[in-house]
Amino acid sequence: MRIDQELLEVILSIKDKDELNSFFEEIFTQAELSDLSLRWKLLKDLHAGMTQRKIAEKYGISLCKITRGSKVLKKNGSVALKVLDSMN
Repeated sequence: MRIDQELLEVILSIKDKDELNSFFEEIFTQAELSDLSLRWKLLKDLHAGMTQRKIAEKYGISLCKITRGSKVLKKNGSVALKVLDSMN
């Protein structure tokens, strides 16, 4: 499923972090925001070399969720990997 292009344009147009945070709080549920934040944390921990078992213990989640993140980082042309690499 592709994200609506207009929504992407709106998100890209919001330059202020507080405004973007408020926008996300308005259009996403708290559970959706928590899931999104957790996925980002998983990707960062995997990228830092933390084992999947350690991540599972840290967040109290199944290895299946973590495996998905691992596959994202191994995918050829992964944008998430590119972003994480640029942060270091």
